[in-house]
Amino acid sequence: MGVSQEAHEFAEFLASVSAKSSAPGLDLAVVRDIVDSHQKASTEPEGVTYAEADADGVPALWAIPEGADPDRALLHFHFGGSVTASMHSDRKAAGHIAKAAGARSLVVDFRLAPEHPYPAQLDDAETAYRWLLSRGYEPRNIGSTGHSIGGTLAVMLPLRLLAKGEATPGAIVSVSPWTDLTIENASVDENEDNDKMLSRNTLELFRGAWLQDPAVDFTDPAVSIANADLTGLPPTAVHYGEFETLADDGAQLGRRLADFRVTSEVHPMPEGQHSFVLGAGRVPEVDLAIQQMGQWLRKHLGA
Repeated sequence: MGVSQEAHEFAEFLASVSAKSSAPGLDLAVVRDIVDSHQKASTEPEGVTYAEADADGVPALWAIPEGADPDRALLHFHFGGSVTASMHSDRKAAGHIAKAAGARSLVVDFRLAPEHPYPAQLDDAETAYRWLLSRGYEPRNIGSTGHSIGGTLAVMLPLRLLAKGEATPGAIVSVSPWTDLTIENASVDENEDNDKMLSRNTLELFRGAWLQDPAVDFTDPAVSIANADLTGLPPTAVHYGEFETLADDGAQLGRRLADFRVTSEVHPMPEGQHSFVLGAGRVPEVDLAIQQMGQWLRKHLGA
C-alpha cells in the first residue's frame, strides 16, 4: 500500500523550500526567513491559542489547547540543525502535538549557531526547563519533545539532568533525531534522493556551525547521543521517516534505548520525510503519528 497523495505533496513542498533556501549567495538571514516558511505546511490546530513567554531570558511561545491539563506541560524544541528555524516555524506543529497530548507546550526559541555554537542550545533548553519548574510544574509532568536537532535536544536535556543527579522530565518524544555527528550512517547517502529537506552537505554545514570547538570529537557522547549511556532515561518514543538521511540515526537510537532497558517505542514512518511533523493537519500519516505521540505522553506524564 502506497503513501497518501498528501504525503507526496508534502515532500514536494519540502523540496521547493530546500531549493529556495540553498540558492547560492543567500545571506543567512534570508535563508532563515525561507526556512521559517516551513510552518505553512501545517494547518492551524483548532482550539489552540498562543502566548509569548520569557522563560528566564529565553524567548518562548506557549501553545495552549482548550481543556489542557493545567498541571502538565511539554517543552518543545524546533528543527533547523541549530542554525535555522525558530519557535514560529514550529508553532503549528507543536500546537497539534500539544492538543494530542492534552497539555500546553512551551516552544523554546533557543539561540542559533554559528553566532551561538554548542552548548548554547542545550543551555537554553535547561534554562527553559528550570523556568517550568519555577512555575510549579513537577518534573514527572513535563514532556521533552522536538524534531531534528530538537529531537536531539529532547534527549540531551534529560541526559544532562541525569549527569547532575537531578529529576528528568517524565517522558520524551524524539522525532527525526540527529544522533550520530560523524554523519557516517548508511542512510545519509542511501536516502540522498529520497530526503527532500536534508543532505550530507547540509548536515556538514550544520555540524561546522554548531560544533566550533576543535577539541570536540564528533564521537563524543555529549554530542553524539548514539554513543551516550542512556541509563535512567524516562520513557522515550522515537519517530523517524524511512526516507530520511537520518533514518539510521532514529533506528540506532531505538536499539540503544532497548539495550539500556529504557521503556521505549520506535515508529518508522514508511516513506516518511525528515521532520515530517511539519505536515500536521494535512498529511494523514503525520496526523496518525501525532496521535501516537499524544497517547505516549498522556500515558507516561505523571505516571
